[in-house]
Amino acid sequence: MFPLFLALKYLRPKRGVASVVTLLSVLGVTIGVAIVIIVRAVFTGFGDTWQSKILAFKPHIVVQPAHRGTLGHVDALCERLEAIPGVEATSPSIETRVLVEYDRRILAPILLGVDAARIRRMLPISMWNGSFDLAGDSVVIGVDMAARLGIGVGDELLVYSPMNLIDKDEIYFPERLTVRGVYATGQAEYDGSYVFVSLPVARDLAGLASGANSVSLRVADPQRLRPGEGLVAQVSAAVDSLYGARRCAVSTWQQLDRLIFNAVATEKNMMTLLLIFISVVAIFCVINTIIVITVQKTDEIGLLKSLGFSTSQLTLTFVLYGWIQCILGTALGIGLAFLVLHNLQNLVDLLARFGLEVFPKAVYGLDALPWRVAPVEIVQVAVLVVLFCALASLLPAWRAAALNPVDALRKE
Repeated sequence: MFPLFLALKYLRPKRGVASVVTLLSVLGVTIGVAIVIIVRAVFTGFGDTWQSKILAFKPHIVVQPAHRGTLGHVDALCERLEAIPGVEATSPSIETRVLVEYDRRILAPILLGVDAARIRRMLPISMWNGSFDLAGDSVVIGVDMAARLGIGVGDELLVYSPMNLIDKDEIYFPERLTVRGVYATGQAEYDGSYVFVSLPVARDLAGLASGANSVSLRVADPQRLRPGEGLVAQVSAAVDSLYGARRCAVSTWQQLDRLIFNAVATEKNMMTLLLIFISVVAIFCVINTIIVITVQKTDEIGLLKSLGFSTSQLTLTFVLYGWIQCILGTALGIGLAFLVLHNLQNLVDLLARFGLEVFPKAVYGLDALPWRVAPVEIVQVAVLVVLFCALASLLPAWRAAALNPVDALRKE
């Protein structure tokens, strides 16, 4: 108990250099911990948001030909797949890159030919204007694409087939499609890069007589999908029974978008590793505080040793002195991190008013800056900082406690 009492006594604020250095040390740990937690929370939020956007807009499982070609008997395949427990909806689709033109403005989006009734069960698409109507020569586009083209509901969009570049012997005339709706997902990658048409229109543009490029599935629990296991294995068996073994490839959303999640995880780990050095610098400030206090208390150390206090007791005193600073700084840092995170979007908007746009939608593809604090990450940061601080405090604390009492008193 005495080492703790003595450590708390040294921490009492007094007018002097030691008090200022102690305050700066605690502040340094606070800022370091807060920055690490904020950055990790933002990267975690990015991963969660992209995952939710992908799961909301993209299929959970995709069935495609193993080699180049198309899938036939797609209606029969959809019926078989929908009979599997856990499969909520299926939809055949044709995907191809096209050129679109409106009022001499040209873009090259990805055209998705789908069955309107099936795709609405597959994807909970939010309509910004109009309706999701693909009857006849109709098209539904994203809100960002509508803004770039300056087009609205009821206007006609000219769509050019890519087959003109592939098949030199035939000429594919452009399709004149009427915009029936404008959707919004809140993600720039989708709102500006995808257009929906009916399967017959997509077949005409892609030069197909029948069938589809793929069949997409939406499942009840996408988080538990594992390649070759469980539901994925059942889907593969149903596909093989219709087309034959190894004629088709069955891919999960994790496989299709693994580059995005790998990139986010790698950036998060690298950024955390770099930012942890801020906490290391703050810990060195704590060490400096211990050195300052031991220099100031040299005579007191000598007196305590002459009264019979052991080196281990005095070492523990100064370790606790530094440790308490780190614990206090860590607690304040966690509080500061939550305060900043809860006002993060307000801070971003404030910077935008001064012309500093730190989170442009065109770059990140999201409407707002996402964040989520994982409790395990807070525990990791706190334990890491306190552990490093305790280890770093050992050497200066031991050197101070190892002073010869005669030498210590003589210096005074």
